[in-house]
Amino acid sequence: MGVVVLIRGIRGVTKKLIDGNKLITVGLVGGFFYAVGGGGWGPIVTSTMMASGHPPRYTIGSVNTAEFFVTLVQVLTFTIFLGIGEYWQYIVGLAIGGVIAAPLAAYVCKKIPDKNMLLIVGILIIILNMRNIVLLFI
Repeated sequence: MGVVVLIRGIRGVTKKLIDGNKLITVGLVGGFFYAVGGGGWGPIVTSTMMASGHPPRYTIGSVNTAEFFVTLVQVLTFTIFLGIGEYWQYIVGLAIGGVIAAPLAAYVCKKIPDKNMLLIVGILIIILNMRNIVLLFI
């Protein structure tokens, strides 16, 4: 997926690969993996939407907005069934970090041109996944 995003950043986006109702399926798959394994929303949904030709700014914004609601439901579910317990300091720290990072990320996304954003995201997808593959075999 990183290579697809990178190529689309270099060549430009000529057409959308995934439209309409198919994005609902991508969201369901991403949400399932996010809920089951704690990851997958960003790598699956963001990279698929960006590779499909959706504008990077709107993709990142809409995926992060949806992720906020998914995370909120998860936190409420865990709090109801497991309680907060001894980990409340971590929760508060993560919440404060998110409140600081979200406006900064929105500002950066607003300032970076779409082509550069696609190139950056494509390179990051490749680097992070290569890291995961290397760690798998170590």
